[in-house]
Amino acid sequence: MKSLKLIKPYFIENRFIILLGIVCLTIVDFLLLLIPRVIKWAVDDLTALRIGAMNLLVYALYIVGIAIMIALFRYVWRRCLIGTSRRVEEGLRNSLFAHIQTLSAPYFDRVKTGELMAHATNDVQHIRMAAGMGTVALTDAIVLGTAAIGFMAYINVKLTIFVLIPMPFIVFSTRFFTRRMHRMYQEVQASFADMTEIVRERFAGIRIIKAYNMEKDEAAKLNGISRDYVTRNLGLVKITGPFFPMMILFSNVSLAIVLYLGGRQTIIATITTGDFVAFISYLGLLTWPMMAMGWVVNLIQRGTASLDRINKILETRPEISDSPDTAPIERISGDLIFKNVTFSYGTDRSPVLNGINIRLKHGQMLGIVGPPGSGKTTFLNLIPRLFDVSGGQILLDGIDIRSMKIRDLRTQISFLPQEPFLFAGTIKDNILFANRQANEPALTKATGDAYLTDTIESMPDGFETVIGEKGIILSGGQKQRIALARALLRDTPIVIFDDPVSQVDAETGSGIINTIRTMAGTRTIIIVSHRLSAVQFADRIIVLSNGQIMESGTHEELMENDRYYAKTFRLQEIEEGYNGT
Repeated sequence: MKSLKLIKPYFIENRFIILLGIVCLTIVDFLLLLIPRVIKWAVDDLTALRIGAMNLLVYALYIVGIAIMIALFRYVWRRCLIGTSRRVEEGLRNSLFAHIQTLSAPYFDRVKTGELMAHATNDVQHIRMAAGMGTVALTDAIVLGTAAIGFMAYINVKLTIFVLIPMPFIVFSTRFFTRRMHRMYQEVQASFADMTEIVRERFAGIRIIKAYNMEKDEAAKLNGISRDYVTRNLGLVKITGPFFPMMILFSNVSLAIVLYLGGRQTIIATITTGDFVAFISYLGLLTWPMMAMGWVVNLIQRGTASLDRINKILETRPEISDSPDTAPIERISGDLIFKNVTFSYGTDRSPVLNGINIRLKHGQMLGIVGPPGSGKTTFLNLIPRLFDVSGGQILLDGIDIRSMKIRDLRTQISFLPQEPFLFAGTIKDNILFANRQANEPALTKATGDAYLTDTIESMPDGFETVIGEKGIILSGGQKQRIALARALLRDTPIVIFDDPVSQVDAETGSGIINTIRTMAGTRTIIIVSHRLSAVQFADRIIVLSNGQIMESGTHEELMENDRYYAKTFRLQEIEEGYNGT
C-alpha cells in the first residue's frame, strides 16, 4: 500500500476534477435507474389497457431525454476521470524518467535497458488503467449496485433478499483470488521486461546478426522467452479467468430466482407486471456492478503490482550524490591531484586502480598509456564522478571533488568518451548537445578543430543531415569527430579525451593532435591514447599496468628508461613508417 503515495499527489492536485467526474458518473448511474421505472409505467398501462399512442410517445420521449442526458454527463465524467488518469500517466512517466537520470553509472551496469523500458511503458499503462477505469468501475460497483438493490427492495424486499443470496460467494471468491493475483502479476510483468530487453538488444545488433547468419538462432531465443511470457500469462489466466464467468454465473442464478419467484408473485398479483419487468431490468443493471467488482480487482492488482515495481526504482538512491555540506563553485582553475586513489567495481572484486598519486597544475597536459584493461578509462571516469573512488582523494583546486556539487563539477569538464554516442538527430543537434547556447562561429570553429568540415560539406544536408540511430549512416571516424567537436564546443578548464584518434587515419589524427596541443597552457588536459604519438607532447606521461603507475615522466625521460613506453613507441614508429611506404 505504501506505493500508493506515488499517485496520491495527482489525485490531490486534480481532486475537484475527479469529484466532478464522480458526481457526473453518479448522475449517469441514477439516470440509468430511471429507465426501468419508465418501462414499468408503460408496461402497467399496457397491461391495464389504459394507454394510447400519444401516451406511448410520451414514455418514449422520456427515455430519449434520459438517454441524451446520460450521453452528456457520460462525456463529462469520461473527460474528467479518464483525462485525469492520463495526467497520472504523464506525471508518473516523467518522474520515473527524471529519477532514472539521477541514478549513478553502476546502476545501469546492473539493470537491463529493456527492463527500464518496460517500467516506462507497460507498468505506467497498467497504473493509468487502475487510476482511470478502476475508479469508474469501483464507483459503478458501489453507486449503481447499491441503488439498483434499493430500487429492487422498493419493489419487493423478499424477492430482493433471494436475489442477493449469491453475494457472499462473490465476496469470498474475490478475497480468495486477490491473494494470488498480485504475485503473479509481478511475475508476468518481470517476464515482459525480459522479453523487451531481448527484442531491444536484437534490433540494436541486427547487422551483426545478419553478418553471421544468426537470424534463426536469435528468433529461437526470442521464441523461448515469448513462451515463458505466455506460460506465465496462462498461469495468471487460471486465476483471473474464472472471475468474469463466475460473475455471470451468479447473475444468471439471480435471474433464475427472479423468473421463478417473481413470476409466481406476478401471477398472484403480489407485484404488477410492470414491477416484474422493472425488477428484471434492475437485475440486468446489477450485473455490471457484479462484473465491475471482478474487473476492479483485476485492474487494481495489476496496477499495484506495477506501482510496486516503479516504487522500487524511485526508492533507489543514487550511489553518487551531493553530500549535505557540498558548496557551490562557479569556476575552477584546473589544478588536479590524485592522492593515493584506489578504485574497484565492487567490494568483493580486485582493485582496478591502486595507489594512484598524480599532481597536475592548471594548463598542463597529462598523457595516459598502457595495455588494454590497465584502468585508463576508469581513471578518466573518476574525475567527473561517473564513479566514486573507493579510497583516497581526487582534489580540484585543493577541494575534494566529493565536496563539490556534481552539477557544478561536471560543468567544469569537457569529456570525449572512448565510444562516442550519437543521438538519432542531425549533426548540428549532436554537436550542440554540449552547449545549446553556442553561436554559429563557435560551432564552425569546433567543427574545424575536429577536422569535420569537409565531412559535413559532403553531406546532402550539411549540418542538418539526419544521422539515424547511433549515427548509423556515419563511419567510426566520423562519429568520433562529431563527438570531439561536441567536447571542443564547451569552454571548460578541464578537458578529457579518451583515445580521440583511435578511429581516424594518421593524417587526420595528426591534425586533431595539433588541435589538442594548441589548448595546452590554457586548459588542463588529460588524454588517453593507444597511439603514443598523441601523448608524446604531454607535460607528463604515465604508464598504467594492472591499475598501478609503472612509469611516469616526460616523453624523453620515458624513452631513456627503455621500458613499455619506449618499446611500444618504437614499434609504432616502425609500423607507421611501413604503412607510409
